[in-house]
Amino acid sequence: MNTEPNLPIPISHIAGSYFIFSIDAVTYLRREHHICGVLSGTLPQIPQQNVFLGLPLELMAEEARLLVEKGVACIVDEVNVQTDGMKALMEADRQRYLQELQAQGTQVMQMQASRKEQQREEALKKIEEKKAANAAKKKASQPPPPQQPATDSTTRDDESVVGLFAGDQKQQQQQGSDQSSSRRPSTATASHAMGITPATSHSLLPLEPSAKHKLPLPNVPSSYPLFAHLHSEGYFLSPGLRFGCQYLAYPGDPLRFHSHFLVVSTGWHEELDLMEIIAGGRLGTGVKKGFLIGGADETASDHESREADVRTFSIEWAGM
Repeated sequence: MNTEPNLPIPISHIAGSYFIFSIDAVTYLRREHHICGVLSGTLPQIPQQNVFLGLPLELMAEEARLLVEKGVACIVDEVNVQTDGMKALMEADRQRYLQELQAQGTQVMQMQASRKEQQREEALKKIEEKKAANAAKKKASQPPPPQQPATDSTTRDDESVVGLFAGDQKQQQQQGSDQSSSRRPSTATASHAMGITPATSHSLLPLEPSAKHKLPLPNVPSSYPLFAHLHSEGYFLSPGLRFGCQYLAYPGDPLRFHSHFLVVSTGWHEELDLMEIIAGGRLGTGVKKGFLIGGADETASDHESREADVRTFSIEWAGM
């Protein structure tokens, strides 16, 4: 089930960068507004994570400004939000929050200790089974000893002794399994204790930032009109540094499609170097993409006319 966040979505401005910490906001923006961003979060215990990263989602300044202009999001000064929120927090609420964190940590520690004990018991059991199998194999390879006839009374005594101790053995095994199961937490409890660590502190701080914490529109580079134009045409855009361009343009979600264009912005009256056009065209063709250049009329008076006057050109290298 899709959970839609409350609008406008707060975009945290921290040290000159723009972040989103809510997973509901991340999925909503990707699904409804073609905003992908770049996941930048790592676990403190595993700092070398180079493939699969997590929250927060870092946005380009162009993405943040586009969302604000659409009324979908707002920029907030996250440092002041956290500072003012902690100052306004009552001491009782602070202590309650710390106690909850401590209780969760204790539960996780107990579960991990129980899991280690369970793994130890399973390892010892496998060793005993292996020893028993080796002993049985060794015994089977030896010739059987000569059998002596047994009297009926001896057989009955042996059977009674075996039955007596078999009952005790079954009872001990049942008691041992009951004790071990009582020591170990259930699967539901374990999964709840080891749940995903939330990236937000909404249980501690207020959900909605106040007006004094909201910031004006982000400053964007001169390529923003081209970015907004391609976004309005339905493209998903991501940073293009790994291909030596400004943006990568995808016809759909990057999880399902390869990018179609390497995008580079140019000024309306900027002179183009022919060697750069050839290099971009050959590079794009070599990676099965088109080389797209474009720009907006810098003499336009307002944003709408600038976006309407954006022109783009696609360049591909062909053999002679």
